[in-house]
Amino acid sequence: MKVIKRLPESELEIMQIIWKETAPVSRLLIEERLQQEHPLAPTTILTLLTRLCEKSFLEMKKEGRTNYYYPVITEKEYLASESRSFLDRLFQGSVANFAVALNDGGVKKEELEELRQLLEKGEI
Repeated sequence: MKVIKRLPESELEIMQIIWKETAPVSRLLIEERLQQEHPLAPTTILTLLTRLCEKSFLEMKKEGRTNYYYPVITEKEYLASESRSFLDRLFQGSVANFAVALNDGGVKKEELEELRQLLEKGEI
């Protein structure tokens, strides 16, 4: 698995918008989606998009006066990397230790059953 850096919340929020949309995604569409949740100045959004390009999460192509963004890292790749990092940091890389913590942490019986079924099916 390739090493993917963890994103700060503001950059992750932009990536989540881009992952939900069909590429390419315009800066204007990203601004519109952000205004619904966390209004940010257009210059701030542009700075965050520039950082994501520098970190190789996005590629930008300019068409006329509009910037379009394409994800380089998929949501699935990012989630896999974050999950592994989480397990390594908090549970010494052990899924078993994580499962014990879930069980001790008040996870509902139905959720544990759902997890067991997914494991049996080989879906995770």
